[in-house]
Amino acid sequence: MGTTPQGHRIVRDPAPWEGDDQEWWDWYMTLAADPGPDRVDLKPGPELHNAAMASEREVSAALAEPYPLTDDAVRFFHRHGYVRLPAVLPPAVIAALAARAHHVLEAAHGRDNPGRFLALEQLWLTDPVLRDVALSRRLGDIAARLLRVEAVRLYHDNTLSKEPGCGRTPWHRDSDHYPLDSPSVVTSWFPLHDIPTEMGPLACLPRQLAPAVLHALPASPEERSYDEHVAGELRAAGAVPDASPFALGDVSFHAADCFHTAGANLTMVSRRVLSSTYYADGTRITSRPTMLSGSWTDFVPGVEPGAPAASALNPVVGLGDRPPSAY
Repeated sequence: MGTTPQGHRIVRDPAPWEGDDQEWWDWYMTLAADPGPDRVDLKPGPELHNAAMASEREVSAALAEPYPLTDDAVRFFHRHGYVRLPAVLPPAVIAALAARAHHVLEAAHGRDNPGRFLALEQLWLTDPVLRDVALSRRLGDIAARLLRVEAVRLYHDNTLSKEPGCGRTPWHRDSDHYPLDSPSVVTSWFPLHDIPTEMGPLACLPRQLAPAVLHALPASPEERSYDEHVAGELRAAGAVPDASPFALGDVSFHAADCFHTAGANLTMVSRRVLSSTYYADGTRITSRPTMLSGSWTDFVPGVEPGAPAASALNPVVGLGDRPPSAY
Protein backbone atom coordinates (compact mmCIF):
# COMPACT_ATOMS: atom_id res chain seq x y z
CA MET A 1 0.00 0.00 0.00
CA GLY A 2 1.05 3.65 -0.15
CA THR A 3 0.11 6.93 -1.76
CA THR A 4 1.01 8.88 -4.87
CA PRO A 5 2.41 12.42 -4.67
CA GLN A 6 -1.18 13.61 -5.12
CA GLY A 7 -2.49 11.39 -2.30
CA HIS A 8 -4.02 8.62 -4.44
CA ARG A 9 -3.76 5.19 -2.88
CA ILE A 10 -1.49 2.62 -4.52
CA VAL A 11 -3.37 -0.67 -4.52
CA ARG A 12 -2.86 -4.08 -6.09
CA ASP A 13 -6.40 -4.88 -7.19
CA PRO A 14 -7.92 -3.84 -10.54
CA ALA A 15 -9.16 -0.51 -9.16
CA PRO A 16 -9.15 2.25 -11.77
CA TRP A 17 -6.80 5.22 -11.64
CA GLU A 18 -8.52 8.12 -9.90
CA GLY A 19 -6.37 11.06 -11.03
CA ASP A 20 -5.71 12.65 -14.39
CA ASP A 21 -3.07 11.45 -16.82
CA GLN A 22 -0.35 13.92 -15.78
CA GLU A 23 -0.83 12.90 -12.15
CA TRP A 24 -0.35 9.31 -13.27
CA TRP A 25 3.00 10.20 -14.84
CA ASP A 26 4.06 12.18 -11.78
CA TRP A 27 3.38 9.08 -9.70
CA TYR A 28 4.87 6.61 -12.14
CA MET A 29 8.24 8.33 -12.33
CA THR A 30 8.63 7.86 -8.56
CA LEU A 31 8.86 4.09 -9.12
CA ALA A 32 12.42 4.25 -10.48
CA ALA A 33 14.66 2.73 -7.83
CA ASP A 34 17.62 4.94 -8.76
CA PRO A 35 16.14 8.09 -10.32
CA GLY A 36 19.50 9.88 -10.37
CA PRO A 37 21.40 12.30 -8.19
CA ASP A 38 19.41 14.96 -6.34
CA ARG A 39 21.86 17.61 -7.41
CA VAL A 40 23.83 17.54 -10.59
CA ASP A 41 25.52 20.08 -12.83
CA LEU A 42 23.46 19.96 -15.99
CA LYS A 43 25.27 19.89 -19.29
CA PRO A 44 24.41 21.90 -22.39
CA GLY A 45 21.95 20.09 -24.63
CA PRO A 46 22.42 19.06 -28.26
CA GLU A 47 22.86 21.77 -30.85
CA LEU A 48 19.61 22.53 -32.60
CA HIS A 49 19.47 21.94 -36.34
CA ASN A 50 18.93 25.09 -38.38
CA ALA A 51 16.48 23.57 -40.81
CA ALA A 52 13.76 25.85 -42.10
CA MET A 53 10.37 24.71 -40.83
CA ALA A 54 8.10 22.92 -43.26
CA SER A 55 4.62 24.31 -43.82
CA GLU A 56 1.61 22.48 -42.42
CA ARG A 57 0.84 21.22 -45.91
CA GLU A 58 4.39 19.88 -46.29
CA VAL A 59 4.18 18.20 -42.87
CA SER A 60 0.90 16.53 -43.81
CA ALA A 61 2.28 15.34 -47.17
CA ALA A 62 5.44 13.88 -45.60
CA LEU A 63 3.41 12.00 -43.00
CA ALA A 64 1.27 10.45 -45.74
CA GLU A 65 4.16 9.21 -47.90
CA PRO A 66 5.08 5.49 -47.69
CA TYR A 67 8.32 4.66 -45.88
CA PRO A 68 10.71 2.19 -47.54
CA LEU A 69 10.59 -0.37 -44.72
CA THR A 70 12.90 -3.29 -45.50
CA ASP A 71 12.35 -6.98 -44.81
CA ASP A 72 15.53 -6.91 -42.72
CA ALA A 73 13.99 -4.27 -40.46
CA VAL A 74 10.86 -6.38 -39.97
CA ARG A 75 12.95 -9.44 -39.14
CA PHE A 76 15.05 -7.40 -36.70
CA PHE A 77 11.87 -6.22 -34.97
CA HIS A 78 10.57 -9.76 -34.55
CA ARG A 79 13.86 -11.07 -33.23
CA HIS A 80 14.68 -8.22 -30.86
CA GLY A 81 11.27 -6.75 -30.02
CA TYR A 82 12.18 -3.30 -31.27
CA VAL A 83 13.75 -1.61 -34.26
CA ARG A 84 15.17 1.84 -34.91
CA LEU A 85 14.52 3.27 -38.36
CA PRO A 86 16.60 6.08 -39.86
CA ALA A 87 15.46 9.19 -41.72
CA VAL A 88 11.76 8.58 -41.17
CA LEU A 89 11.03 12.29 -41.66
CA PRO A 90 13.16 15.15 -43.03
CA PRO A 91 14.66 17.86 -40.76
CA ALA A 92 12.27 20.59 -41.94
CA VAL A 93 9.23 18.50 -40.97
CA ILE A 94 10.75 17.63 -37.59
CA ALA A 95 11.50 21.31 -36.97
CA ALA A 96 7.85 22.17 -37.54
CA LEU A 97 6.69 19.38 -35.23
CA ALA A 98 9.19 20.44 -32.56
CA ALA A 99 7.84 23.98 -32.64
CA ARG A 100 4.29 22.67 -32.31
CA ALA A 101 5.22 20.42 -29.39
CA HIS A 102 6.90 23.36 -27.66
CA HIS A 103 3.75 25.46 -28.09
CA VAL A 104 1.31 22.90 -26.68
CA LEU A 105 3.55 21.92 -23.76
CA GLU A 106 4.15 25.53 -22.76
CA ALA A 107 0.44 26.31 -23.05
CA ALA A 108 -0.41 23.38 -20.77
CA HIS A 109 2.45 23.48 -18.25
CA GLY A 110 4.18 26.85 -18.49
CA ARG A 111 7.88 27.41 -19.04
CA ASP A 112 9.60 26.15 -15.89
CA ASN A 113 9.17 22.50 -14.89
CA PRO A 114 12.58 21.26 -13.68
CA GLY A 115 12.78 17.58 -12.90
CA ARG A 116 9.34 16.66 -14.23
CA PHE A 117 8.17 14.27 -16.92
CA LEU A 118 5.42 16.04 -18.83
CA ALA A 119 2.92 14.20 -20.99
CA LEU A 120 -0.02 15.31 -23.11
CA GLU A 121 -2.26 12.69 -24.67
CA GLN A 122 -5.00 12.83 -27.33
CA LEU A 123 -3.81 16.12 -28.80
CA TRP A 124 -4.80 14.75 -32.20
CA LEU A 125 -8.39 15.58 -31.24
CA THR A 126 -7.69 19.33 -30.99
CA ASP A 127 -4.48 20.13 -32.86
CA PRO A 128 -4.46 19.71 -36.67
CA VAL A 129 -0.69 19.33 -36.95
CA LEU A 130 -0.44 16.68 -34.25
CA ARG A 131 -3.52 15.03 -35.71
CA ASP A 132 -1.52 14.43 -38.89
CA VAL A 133 1.14 12.68 -36.80
CA ALA A 134 -1.26 10.44 -34.89
CA LEU A 135 -3.19 9.47 -38.03
CA SER A 136 -0.09 9.27 -40.22
CA ARG A 137 -0.22 6.53 -42.82
CA ARG A 138 3.59 6.64 -42.97
CA LEU A 139 3.88 5.69 -39.29
CA GLY A 140 0.73 3.58 -39.16
CA ASP A 141 1.74 1.44 -42.13
CA ILE A 142 5.15 0.87 -40.54
CA ALA A 143 3.38 -0.34 -37.39
CA ALA A 144 1.10 -2.71 -39.32
CA ARG A 145 3.98 -4.17 -41.33
CA LEU A 146 6.16 -4.61 -38.26
CA LEU A 147 3.33 -6.46 -36.48
CA ARG A 148 2.54 -8.44 -39.66
CA VAL A 149 -1.16 -7.67 -39.39
CA GLU A 150 -3.68 -6.45 -41.93
CA ALA A 151 -4.52 -3.21 -40.12
CA VAL A 152 -3.74 -1.29 -36.93
CA ARG A 153 -5.80 1.11 -34.86
CA LEU A 154 -4.59 4.06 -32.81
CA TYR A 155 -4.68 3.62 -29.01
CA HIS A 156 -3.45 7.11 -28.21
CA ASP A 157 -0.82 9.67 -29.07
CA ASN A 158 1.65 11.29 -26.68
CA THR A 159 3.62 14.51 -26.60
CA LEU A 160 6.37 13.82 -24.05
CA SER A 161 8.93 16.06 -22.42
CA LYS A 162 11.57 14.88 -19.97
CA GLU A 163 12.53 18.19 -18.39
CA PRO A 164 16.08 19.17 -17.35
CA GLY A 165 17.11 17.15 -14.31
CA CYS A 166 14.26 14.62 -14.68
CA GLY A 167 15.34 11.18 -13.47
CA ARG A 168 15.19 7.68 -14.89
CA THR A 169 12.10 6.11 -16.37
CA PRO A 170 11.45 2.80 -14.52
CA TRP A 171 12.00 -0.50 -16.29
CA HIS A 172 8.72 -1.71 -17.75
CA ARG A 173 7.04 -3.44 -20.66
CA ASP A 174 3.95 -1.96 -22.26
CA SER A 175 1.96 -5.20 -22.01
CA ASP A 176 1.64 -4.45 -18.27
CA HIS A 177 0.20 -1.01 -18.99
CA TYR A 178 -2.13 -1.12 -21.95
CA PRO A 179 -5.49 -2.85 -21.34
CA LEU A 180 -5.23 -4.58 -24.72
CA ASP A 181 -5.70 -8.33 -24.88
CA SER A 182 -3.24 -8.97 -27.70
CA PRO A 183 0.53 -9.27 -28.23
CA SER A 184 0.14 -7.27 -31.46
CA VAL A 185 0.80 -3.87 -29.94
CA VAL A 186 3.63 -1.52 -30.92
CA THR A 187 4.63 1.97 -29.84
CA SER A 188 6.54 4.53 -31.88
CA TRP A 189 9.11 6.81 -30.16
CA PHE A 190 9.88 9.81 -32.33
CA PRO A 191 12.48 12.30 -31.01
CA LEU A 192 12.22 15.91 -32.11
CA HIS A 193 15.99 16.50 -31.94
CA ASP A 194 19.21 14.55 -31.46
CA ILE A 195 19.22 12.67 -28.15
CA PRO A 196 22.75 12.11 -26.79
CA THR A 197 23.47 9.71 -23.94
CA GLU A 198 23.35 12.40 -21.26
CA MET A 199 19.80 13.28 -22.32
CA GLY A 200 18.40 9.83 -21.54
CA PRO A 201 17.62 8.05 -24.84
CA LEU A 202 15.14 5.22 -24.93
CA ALA A 203 16.92 1.97 -23.96
CA CYS A 204 15.36 -1.25 -25.29
CA LEU A 205 16.39 -4.72 -24.13
CA PRO A 206 16.57 -7.20 -27.03
CA ARG A 207 13.88 -9.75 -26.22
CA GLN A 208 16.24 -12.72 -26.59
CA LEU A 209 18.39 -11.26 -23.77
CA ALA A 210 15.52 -11.00 -21.29
CA PRO A 211 15.98 -13.63 -18.55
CA ALA A 212 13.01 -15.99 -18.33
CA VAL A 213 12.39 -14.91 -14.74
CA LEU A 214 11.40 -11.43 -15.93
CA HIS A 215 8.45 -12.77 -17.89
CA ALA A 216 7.13 -14.39 -14.72
CA LEU A 217 7.03 -11.12 -12.77
CA PRO A 218 3.53 -10.06 -11.72
CA ALA A 219 1.86 -7.67 -14.09
CA SER A 220 1.47 -4.97 -11.46
CA PRO A 221 4.82 -3.25 -10.99
CA GLU A 222 3.48 -0.66 -8.55
CA GLU A 223 6.52 -0.37 -6.27
CA ARG A 224 10.20 0.40 -6.68
CA SER A 225 10.95 -3.26 -6.01
CA TYR A 226 9.85 -4.07 -9.58
CA ASP A 227 12.41 -1.72 -11.12
CA GLU A 228 15.06 -3.03 -8.70
CA HIS A 229 14.19 -6.63 -9.55
CA VAL A 230 14.41 -6.09 -13.32
CA ALA A 231 17.72 -4.21 -13.03
CA GLY A 232 19.12 -6.87 -10.72
CA GLU A 233 18.19 -9.74 -13.01
CA LEU A 234 19.74 -7.96 -15.99
CA ARG A 235 22.98 -7.33 -14.10
CA ALA A 236 23.12 -10.99 -13.05
CA ALA A 237 22.56 -12.12 -16.64
CA GLY A 238 24.97 -9.57 -18.11
CA ALA A 239 22.14 -8.32 -20.33
CA VAL A 240 22.70 -4.81 -21.64
CA PRO A 241 19.96 -2.73 -23.33
CA ASP A 242 20.45 -0.78 -26.53
CA ALA A 243 20.76 2.77 -25.17
CA SER A 244 22.60 4.28 -28.09
CA PRO A 245 22.02 7.97 -28.90
CA PHE A 246 19.33 9.01 -31.38
CA ALA A 247 20.09 11.08 -34.46
CA LEU A 248 17.59 13.52 -35.90
CA GLY A 249 15.08 11.56 -37.97
CA ASP A 250 15.48 8.26 -36.11
CA VAL A 251 12.22 6.67 -34.95
CA SER A 252 12.10 3.61 -32.70
CA PHE A 253 9.24 1.10 -32.62
CA HIS A 254 9.02 -1.29 -29.65
CA ALA A 255 6.72 -4.24 -29.07
CA ALA A 256 4.48 -4.65 -26.02
CA ASP A 257 6.74 -7.34 -24.50
CA CYS A 258 9.95 -5.32 -24.94
CA PHE A 259 11.48 -4.33 -21.60
CA HIS A 260 12.68 -0.76 -21.80
CA THR A 261 13.76 2.21 -19.72
CA ALA A 262 15.35 5.62 -20.30
CA GLY A 263 18.07 7.47 -18.48
CA ALA A 264 17.87 10.77 -16.66
CA ASN A 265 17.99 14.02 -18.61
CA LEU A 266 21.23 15.56 -17.36
CA THR A 267 21.14 18.48 -19.79
CA MET A 268 19.71 22.00 -19.70
CA VAL A 269 17.37 21.20 -22.59
CA SER A 270 13.98 19.47 -22.48
CA ARG A 271 14.00 16.05 -24.14
CA ARG A 272 11.00 16.15 -26.47
CA VAL A 273 9.38 13.14 -28.14
CA LEU A 274 6.19 12.34 -30.02
CA SER A 275 4.83 8.86 -29.56
CA SER A 276 1.84 6.82 -30.70
CA THR A 277 0.66 3.34 -29.77
CA TYR A 278 -0.96 1.03 -32.32
CA TYR A 279 -2.67 -2.35 -32.03
CA ALA A 280 -4.03 -4.93 -34.41
CA ASP A 281 -7.58 -4.35 -35.59
CA GLY A 282 -9.84 -6.83 -33.81
CA THR A 283 -8.05 -6.57 -30.46
CA ARG A 284 -10.25 -6.57 -27.34
CA ILE A 285 -9.94 -4.77 -24.04
CA THR A 286 -8.62 -7.13 -21.39
CA SER A 287 -11.19 -8.43 -18.90
CA ARG A 288 -9.36 -6.89 -15.92
CA PRO A 289 -7.71 -3.52 -16.59
CA THR A 290 -5.55 -2.32 -13.70
CA MET A 291 -4.42 0.99 -12.26
CA LEU A 292 -1.30 0.73 -14.43
CA SER A 293 -3.51 1.40 -17.44
CA GLY A 294 -4.08 4.91 -16.12
CA SER A 295 -6.94 6.81 -17.77
CA TRP A 296 -7.55 4.12 -20.37
CA THR A 297 -11.28 4.85 -20.63
CA ASP A 298 -10.34 8.26 -22.06
CA PHE A 299 -8.59 6.52 -24.94
CA VAL A 300 -11.21 3.84 -25.65
CA PRO A 301 -14.40 5.53 -24.46
CA GLY A 302 -17.60 3.56 -24.17
CA VAL A 303 -15.85 0.20 -24.51
CA GLU A 304 -16.32 -2.28 -21.68
CA PRO A 305 -13.70 -4.82 -20.55
CA GLY A 306 -13.76 -7.81 -22.88
CA ALA A 307 -15.26 -5.86 -25.80
CA PRO A 308 -13.52 -4.99 -29.08
CA ALA A 309 -11.26 -1.94 -28.75
CA ALA A 310 -12.87 -0.02 -31.59
CA SER A 311 -14.34 3.23 -30.32
CA ALA A 312 -14.66 6.37 -32.41
CA LEU A 313 -11.28 7.45 -30.97
CA ASN A 314 -9.49 4.38 -32.33
CA PRO A 315 -9.47 4.77 -36.10
CA VAL A 316 -7.61 2.44 -38.42
CA VAL A 317 -4.41 4.33 -39.24
CA GLY A 318 -2.21 1.76 -40.96
CA LEU A 319 -2.42 -1.20 -43.30
CA GLY A 320 -0.05 -4.12 -43.79
CA ASP A 321 0.78 -4.60 -47.44
CA ARG A 322 2.35 -8.06 -47.44
CA PRO A 323 1.11 -11.45 -46.24
CA PRO A 324 3.09 -13.10 -43.43
CA SER A 325 4.41 -15.73 -45.88
CA ALA A 326 6.36 -12.98 -47.65
CA TYR A 327 8.68 -12.75 -44.68
